[in-house]
Amino acid sequence: MTTFRRSHIVPSIAAWLDRLQPPAPVLLGVLALLVGLASGVGIWLFKLLINGVHHLILVDGGELLDSLGAWGIALVPVIGGLIVGLMGRYLIGRERREGVTGIIESVALAGGRLRYRLLPAKTAAAAISIGSGASVGPEDPSVQIGSNIGSMVGQWFNLSDERVRALVAAGAAAGIAAAFNAPFAGVFFALELILGEIGGSALSVVVMAAVVSSVFTQAVEGPQPAFHVPAYELNSIWELGLYFGLGAIAGPISALYVNLLYKAHDLFGSWQVPRWVKPAAAGLAVGIVGIFLPEVFGVGYETIEGILNGRDAGILFFLVLLVAKLILTPISIGGGFYGGVFAPSLFLGAALGAAYGAVAEYLFPGLGILPPAFAMVGMAATLAGAVHAPLTAILLLFEMTHDYRIVLPLMFAVVISMLISQRFRPESVYTLGLLRKGIRIERGRDVDLLDSITVGEVMRRIQETLHETDSIIFAKGRLINLHAHGLPVLNAQGELVGILTVGDIEEWETEHKEPEGKHVTVGEICTRDVVVTEPDETIGSALRKMGVRDIGRLPVVDPRNSKKMVGMLRRTEVVQAYDAALSKRAGLRHKARQVRIGEIGRVDVHEITIEPAASCVGRTVSQIAWPHDCVIASIQRKGRLLIPRGDTILQVGDILAVVAEEGEAVAKVREICRRETDGM
Repeated sequence: MTTFRRSHIVPSIAAWLDRLQPPAPVLLGVLALLVGLASGVGIWLFKLLINGVHHLILVDGGELLDSLGAWGIALVPVIGGLIVGLMGRYLIGRERREGVTGIIESVALAGGRLRYRLLPAKTAAAAISIGSGASVGPEDPSVQIGSNIGSMVGQWFNLSDERVRALVAAGAAAGIAAAFNAPFAGVFFALELILGEIGGSALSVVVMAAVVSSVFTQAVEGPQPAFHVPAYELNSIWELGLYFGLGAIAGPISALYVNLLYKAHDLFGSWQVPRWVKPAAAGLAVGIVGIFLPEVFGVGYETIEGILNGRDAGILFFLVLLVAKLILTPISIGGGFYGGVFAPSLFLGAALGAAYGAVAEYLFPGLGILPPAFAMVGMAATLAGAVHAPLTAILLLFEMTHDYRIVLPLMFAVVISMLISQRFRPESVYTLGLLRKGIRIERGRDVDLLDSITVGEVMRRIQETLHETDSIIFAKGRLINLHAHGLPVLNAQGELVGILTVGDIEEWETEHKEPEGKHVTVGEICTRDVVVTEPDETIGSALRKMGVRDIGRLPVVDPRNSKKMVGMLRRTEVVQAYDAALSKRAGLRHKARQVRIGEIGRVDVHEITIEPAASCVGRTVSQIAWPHDCVIASIQRKGRLLIPRGDTILQVGDILAVVAEEGEAVAKVREICRRETDGM
């Protein structure tokens, strides 16, 4: 049975639970209800705070803004950016991962333990960001509110990692449910993105929290959907082809959106100016565009609702909105404003769908096409392509509009968009940030050992092949000279048609009495039913294919052409892959240790690599004059994870996990690991 650590915050509850010892499912259910209610209240207050900031700027400061003319409006996001930048510098500090990405990482690697003490400051910063007009959404802060409350409750009562994860997911579901008045979408958001699996033991906890949060939200705000739109439906079966085209366009737009978000993040990250300046610069970009296109300010729900209700502003206007939002959202988030990518994704989809629908209406006037219907479907398609969560996107749009007549084309376009988006950008807007740091998450966990390496990383490029017109005697000599057990067989066009093994030749020689086989070709006896793999397939999956038929090699083919061979995977490469996987696993454990230290210890963890010129190379840890305000938590060395001791000798290429606040201590360690220094 779970034991509880007494806290000065909840001493009476903890003591009561210690005496009562309730069953674990009952306890978790009660805590889920508490998380759902607290999340609903927190997000309601967050919305009030956004409205308060907005009222303060536009109403209380309206006269001042009017006196400044157009530039008065442009300066609002600049001032908001300055405030947010200073809050980030002095109240929040640097975070390993931001927003939902950080929650996913924590659930996978740190048992769902989040730094919930930063929640008030981050919530206030998000409210100022949105209220001052930054091109960001409210759902990411809402998810953070719910997830941090769930993590806080789990940590207060000293629950196991699995139960803390469940409460974090429950808080995320409650956040989406309260932000969009969409409990079903909240549940699937938590399952698809936070936990990475539909079902499981956490399902009941997630559902309870989402329901309670939604009930509270409807009690204080009413049961109305987020958008009030007319009823749209599929007028003709021929429209499905047009919705296919919409999904096919939304997919690349979503992939571009994800790429731009990270390019903007890298651009601002490389800009050598004080941190608090960057949000102000991003706000200036938003403000200048907003002078001419005020629809880009803030969340943009009013613009979305106008589009869904048939606002006819022209194709060019919708395309301009699309491009502006596609650029300004990455600038806002990359520059340091606090907010989410959900609402901007919906905005992009609405603008894209409206423009596409207007073109379709012009080209096919006899189909009775309604552009707002395409705008609605475009919202879900673009969202699914960006976050790779199709069920969440479908249910979110259904609950936000309460319109089921257009669900079929909605589902169709969502699937097409996500599939195409994955071809351009396999990672979602959340998992790409982790992958760029060497962390690959699937199903809410770090991947299995051999599923962390792809075939393309270890396969042998094509070197030796046979042609189907070669004689057996030639093929036999080729196999002997190459010390190979088998070779792929190609036709005259260079296409893969089979594979010839020593076993094939021996079987033919046993059945026939023609010893030399001068007149028998390779194509006559080779194995035509070939099991193949692709470069993007994992080694674990390829190894399972090998095991089914007990074969020792797999031809690697181009995903776009199953006849075009690009390499060969043998058991030798699988062994090498296992060694590489061990190295990756050690690296992931190294990063997981950093996450746990950072989240549980409320400190920053930095990765610093020892370079060849560093004078610490060859010395023991105890011989180095480390700064007093830092700790070397772990060392990653050639695929192994080491816990440092005083006699651990440092080597070139060691990656140190340094626990310290950003500042002089970290700079000193970087100097020690980079070049000769005094004080050794």
